Amino acid sequence: MEMDKWTFGFTLMIVGMGGTFLTVWVLALVINLLKKIYPLASDSGEKKNA
Repeated sequence: MEMDKWTFGFTLMIVGMGGTFLTVWVLALVINLLKKIYPLASDSGEKKNA
């Protein structure tokens, strides 16, 4: 059975959007994990004079 071009296009669009959202979600998880492992240093009292 062969898909017509509209069915193939719609399927490709759904799979492409799903893959993109999944990739962005995984990247967000990795970034949040890295933020928890390596938190930003606070600026309390340690400012260098230029």
